[in-house]
Amino acid sequence: MPTLISTPTQITAAGNKPKIIHEFVGRVNSKTEGVSVARMQSPGGWVEPGQTPDFDEYTVVLRGMLRVQSHDGVLDVRAGQAIITHKGEWVQYSTPENDGAEYIAVCLPAFSPGTVHRDE
Repeated sequence: MPTLISTPTQITAAGNKPKIIHEFVGRVNSKTEGVSVARMQSPGGWVEPGQTPDFDEYTVVLRGMLRVQSHDGVLDVRAGQAIITHKGEWVQYSTPENDGAEYIAVCLPAFSPGTVHRDE
């Protein structure tokens, strides 16, 4: 029988400002280790520490703009666009525009604080 996820779990986010993470599927809400699916809402001016994760991340921006910095440059991902970041690649996420951003993030395998490897 299919599993209904009736509500997400709010997860504490890293960064300089409060960001809302609602995990629908993942290690916390559904005890799923293979993939995580979360809705992110980050305010304008939010910056997350850089990271070198052990997972691929697929992100679809629903509203606003998400900035993704890597060693190769900076990409601004706007509403209606998506980006794939690859495991083992250093990235840093931010939402520099005043209105912030809302986006869906899918991590494969599921996000874990132990596998994100954030910068100190």
